[in-house]
Amino acid sequence: MSSSEMLIARLRSSLGEKVVVTDPDVLDSHRNDHATFCAAGVPAVLVRPSSTAEVQEVLRAAGEYGVPVVTQGARTGLSGAANALDGCLLLSTARLNQILEISVEDQVAVVQPGVVNSELSRAVLEKGLFYPPDPSSWEMSTIGGNIATNAGGLCCVKYGVTGDFIRGLEVVLASGEVVRTGRRTVKGVAGYDLTQLIVGSEGTLGVVTEATLALRPEPEAALTAAATFLSIEDGIAAAAAVMASGLRPSLLEFLDGPTAQAIQNYRDMGLPADVGSLLIAQSDRGLRAAADVAEIARICTEFGAVEVAEASDAEESRMLLEARRLVNPALEPLGTTLVDDVAVPRSQLVALLHGIAEIGTKYDVLICCPGHVGDGNMHPTVIFDREDAAAEARALEAFGAVMELGLALGGTITGEHGIGLLKAQWLERELGPVGLGLQRKIKEVFDPGHLLNPGKVLRPFPAG
Repeated sequence: MSSSEMLIARLRSSLGEKVVVTDPDVLDSHRNDHATFCAAGVPAVLVRPSSTAEVQEVLRAAGEYGVPVVTQGARTGLSGAANALDGCLLLSTARLNQILEISVEDQVAVVQPGVVNSELSRAVLEKGLFYPPDPSSWEMSTIGGNIATNAGGLCCVKYGVTGDFIRGLEVVLASGEVVRTGRRTVKGVAGYDLTQLIVGSEGTLGVVTEATLALRPEPEAALTAAATFLSIEDGIAAAAAVMASGLRPSLLEFLDGPTAQAIQNYRDMGLPADVGSLLIAQSDRGLRAAADVAEIARICTEFGAVEVAEASDAEESRMLLEARRLVNPALEPLGTTLVDDVAVPRSQLVALLHGIAEIGTKYDVLICCPGHVGDGNMHPTVIFDREDAAAEARALEAFGAVMELGLALGGTITGEHGIGLLKAQWLERELGPVGLGLQRKIKEVFDPGHLLNPGKVLRPFPAG
């Protein structure tokens, strides 16, 4: 028997037939996440544990037989981090899906990793509480996946990203041992911060089986404003002025001209043909929101907005946000999309957007650029015909050039999507050899056998 066959036999014996899946069709459907251009191998088995003890058994058995483990949540990621490797074990957190506790007094929730983001948000809202992280995939993505990539979202400009709300974790290590990191309390500086080390590690250091999340009081009612500009510069300047005003918008989104035009072509939103940029802002301060929106509108007008719309109620706010929600469906008919997520200092946003336009011209591809302008995290999206091999090659070159540009402007190659397979070759460029060496040493401590999501984030270790 091969090592994979012995592993499967052991897991069936210890966990039961229903937990261990080898059906080829099921395995094929779990091979990859939503990333484009990331290789996906053929897994040997899919295992669906429902307790920490079962995860321990899976990792102990995988370690004994030397079989790599790829942990998967909802597979909504965009970097290939959940993609299978040939002969690997896929560890699904789908059955680890319980909300274990919601404490109004402590303002925390204790959950398993398979809980869907939107389900948690609705559950805590029923108790007058708020879990802010809201990635665009929040109706599908799980808390475990959000932790794995330190996911952001539209409201992170005011509230922060997933890692800002992680108090503590329960993690099963490659050895099968369980470690609890962090704590339930608001404060705590005892020892190194292992919690934040696990956040964003994309399943390469351990398997999260429980998370203690910080909550906030339910936000007040929100109102929205949308402003149209004839240039990128005016839209970015207005966004900078909003951020400097002290208003602290709960959402500040930017669409460049090509993105706005694609949306207008997809659905008539009344945008002018010569739109250069679109800024969408929101305040969630209840009775004060109307005054906030009026001030945002005043700032946008001062910085050259040709049209500003102010919502007076929730329905009008929803309609003004529709343009942002239509980005993905509006871009899909244009061709295959390759989505980047570089982040730069806000002072460098104009240079980034002009550079992206130049890259699109150089490589003869369309690049649309929506993004979270309030925190400088943009999503340049390269669009091309995948049936055209030459166009695909140019698109990949353009994708790399955008990351080069982001680094040159003092930014990062990923603000919220993670490294996975898609950007592993670029990590050393950002970290430098010393930083990369430290990360390899950390990986060795947590996973000396290199069995947890090998080849993701950190490229294969040098021989010897």
